[in-house]
Amino acid sequence: MINTNSKIINIEIEYYQVPLAEVLTDAMHGEHTHFELILCRITCQDGYEGVGYTYTGGKGGRAIYSLLNDELKSFLMTQDASRIEYLNDQMNWHLHYVGRGGLVSFAVSAVDIALWDIRCKRLNQPLWCVAGGADNKTKAYAGGIDLNFTQDKLLSNVSGYLDKGFNGVKIKVGLPDHRTDVERVAAVRNLLGKDRKFMIDANYSLNVEQAIKLANAVEQYDITWFEEPTIPDDYRGYARIADNINLPIAMGENLHTIYEFGYAIAQAKLSYLQPDASNIGGITGWLKVAAMAQANNLTVCSHGMHELHVSLMASQSNAGYLEVHSFPIDQYTKHPLQLEKGLALAPSDPGHGVIFDMNLLTPHRIRLN
Repeated sequence: MINTNSKIINIEIEYYQVPLAEVLTDAMHGEHTHFELILCRITCQDGYEGVGYTYTGGKGGRAIYSLLNDELKSFLMTQDASRIEYLNDQMNWHLHYVGRGGLVSFAVSAVDIALWDIRCKRLNQPLWCVAGGADNKTKAYAGGIDLNFTQDKLLSNVSGYLDKGFNGVKIKVGLPDHRTDVERVAAVRNLLGKDRKFMIDANYSLNVEQAIKLANAVEQYDITWFEEPTIPDDYRGYARIADNINLPIAMGENLHTIYEFGYAIAQAKLSYLQPDASNIGGITGWLKVAAMAQANNLTVCSHGMHELHVSLMASQSNAGYLEVHSFPIDQYTKHPLQLEKGLALAPSDPGHGVIFDMNLLTPHRIRLN
């Protein structure tokens, strides 16, 4: 039976192209000149409104908009917004023949995040409390997209992270000559000193043998994890890498269903899981992966959208490190991420805490219909 008060009466979908201040590059995605932001606003019968969103690195946003506006919008109208887990499941089944992950997971995520925003507002509680309540803060690191930077610029960029209060950083690797990667890693570790966390990320650009070679070459620099050394589909390849190196492996941003995470947990010999609420089915999907991680004695981390993930990471007892992403979404929100002694603080306002500053964001809106 539908709760009349929480019946969905309006859904609005918005598409934005947000420019970056400079071109950012990694080994596989190429040059990032902007990112795409797709907003989903859901209003209920009693006036409660939730804002959900997803994002891309600059490609595919129009297709996600279409899935939301042309497929899921009519499907969700008059549904009970309080039935979040049910609606998440039903959206996936509604589009499973053309989806089963991929773009559909991005679209479902935007809706799910909006529904959780409403849930938390109804309870008059912040997301970190509703999602698990373990804490209101989490460990964090600055995740750079910096493969195109000269070594001098790379070090200057890392110094900027340290000046902001970060106790850990991640840089990109995957250059044609692995010796250049090693030189950059050595230089960054020298800058960081011995006590700060240091991660590297190949963005699945290497084959198994190349990944083993690079990992063994940088082992001496105390690497917290080696992220996405090879393609995310090759779970057994990850296991082969793990068997031949002494670095922990992290992966997850390109796994878009909980079933993919299940295979990865069973086969890939990972140490850190990195679900992204923007593409794993929203907050519902992210929490399911966090529970899978805990059941398998693994650490859950995050990828991207730190302004939302800070609350999810803080909420979990098995949380590792929040990635604070290079895409500057913080510049377009009213409550940018706050650090206190190197820890990221979750918003305390009711809802998920991500409030976009529409005066700043609206100039970047693209009207598609």
